Amino acid sequence: MTRKLFIFSTIAFWIAVAGLGTTSVWWLPAGQGAAQAKEQTISPADLAKHRSPENCWMAIRGAVYDLSTYLPEHPSRPDIVLPWCGKEASEAYNTKMKGRPHSPYADELLAKYRIGLFAKVP
Repeated sequence: MTRKLFIFSTIAFWIAVAGLGTTSVWWLPAGQGAAQAKEQTISPADLAKHRSPENCWMAIRGAVYDLSTYLPEHPSRPDIVLPWCGKEASEAYNTKMKGRPHSPYADELLAKYRIGLFAKVP
C-alpha cells in the first residue's frame, strides 16, 4: 500500500511540474522570462514626449521606466530628478550626479516601473 501511494504521489508531482512548466512564467518578476520578449520598443522621440512630472519616463541602461507615480516618493528633491524626464538618464542614475551609484534596493525598485526597451538611434 505504501509503495502504491509513493508511486501515485510521484506521478502526480511530476504531472503538476510539467503543467506549471507549460504555462506562463507567472513566478518570475515583471520584465523577465517570456514577457521580456514581448516588451515594446520605445524610440527617443516617444521618450521625449514624456517629460513632465505627471508623465515622466526615463531611459536607464537600455530600458525605459515610467516613474510618474514614483516621483513623489523619491527621497531627493524633485528638481534633481525632473530634468531627466523624457531623456536617457543612465549616467545620472549610475552616479547620482555625485559619483555614487544607487543602492541594490533602488535597482530592485526601478524594475517595478519598467515599461519597455529603449531604441537607441545609431
